[in-house]
Amino acid sequence: MSKTVKGKKVKAVPVWMGILVFLLAFGAGAASKAVLKPEWSKDYSVQWSDTLGTLKADIPYGEGGANKFDLYLPADGGRESYGLVVYLHAGGFTTGDKADDRDMLAWLCSKGYVAAGINYTLRTETNSASILTQSTEIKAAMPKVVAAAAEAGYPIDKMTVAGGSAGHALAMIYAYRDGAEAPAPVVLTFGAVGPSSFYQEDWGIFGLDQSDEACAALFSVMAGVEITPEEVADGTYLEKVKPIAAAEWVSRNPVPAVVAYGTHDRMQPFLASLRLKTALDKNHVDHKYFELPHSGHGLQNDDAVSRQWMEAIDAYLDRYMPVE
Repeated sequence: MSKTVKGKKVKAVPVWMGILVFLLAFGAGAASKAVLKPEWSKDYSVQWSDTLGTLKADIPYGEGGANKFDLYLPADGGRESYGLVVYLHAGGFTTGDKADDRDMLAWLCSKGYVAAGINYTLRTETNSASILTQSTEIKAAMPKVVAAAAEAGYPIDKMTVAGGSAGHALAMIYAYRDGAEAPAPVVLTFGAVGPSSFYQEDWGIFGLDQSDEACAALFSVMAGVEITPEEVADGTYLEKVKPIAAAEWVSRNPVPAVVAYGTHDRMQPFLASLRLKTALDKNHVDHKYFELPHSGHGLQNDDAVSRQWMEAIDAYLDRYMPVE
C-alpha cells in the first residue's frame, strides 16, 4: 500500500525490517570494544582489588531482569560528601554488560569517586526495548544509585554521567533531557561515539537519506514509537525522535561535556555529531570536542587524539568533580 505525500510516493514498511536493521547495524557496534588498547590507556584503567574499596554488585533498581547496578565505593570512607560517576556500557543497544567497564569503573573509584555501572534492558528479537525505554530505565535507576551510596555511608553531592557508544547516547540523554531532575546536580558528561540526533539526511551510512520507508522503520524501533514514511516525508517525525536526541535538549540543562567521534564511523553517523557540536557551541557549553580524522566507531587510528580526549576527561573530572 502506498500514498503520495507532497508529490512523493511513500509506502508502509513492515516493523520487522526496522528491527532487523537495528539488530544488525547497532549490534555490530559491539565489535568496537575489541580494538587493541594503546600503552598509554593503562593510565586510565585499573584492575579492581579490595585495596581500592568495596564493590557492591547487582543491586536491583526495578522489576526487569536487567535492572541492576554495581556500586564501587572508594577506600577513603568518612568524607562529608562524594562525587558519583555513572558509566554506561556500550553494545549498540542490543548487547553489553556493566561488567565490560570494570576497569574504567575501578579507575574512577581509584580517583576517589563513587562509581556505578548500570545494566538496562537490551533490544532483542523478542522484546520491544528501545532507546526511549532504556533511557527511562536509566532515569529510574539514578535515585536508587544515589540512595544506595548514601546508605553505605557515601553521601553524593554531585554527579557525572558517561559512557561509550550506546552508553554514551544514554548518558547524554540523561544529562541534557533529565539532568535537571537528577537526585544530585549533574555537572559533567563524557564519552565517545554516541548518536545524539536523528535527522534523516545525516543517516546516509544506512541509506536512510534515500528511503523514507527505511528511515521510518529504523527510527521507529530506536524511538519506541510508530513513525510512518509520511511523517518522514513531511518532517513531523522529528518530534517523535526528539526524546532520544540528546542534542535537542542541550539548552534545557547545558552540562559541560567531553566527547570524541571518528569521521569514518559506519555505526553512528559523523554528521550527527556535528549537530551536537553546534548545540554545545550555541548554548555556550564548556566542552571539548575531538574529531578523529582517520578512525571509525572504535576510534582506533588516531592514537594521539584519543590520548588528548582521555587527558581532557581527566582534567574535566578534576575541574568539575574535585576530590577534597
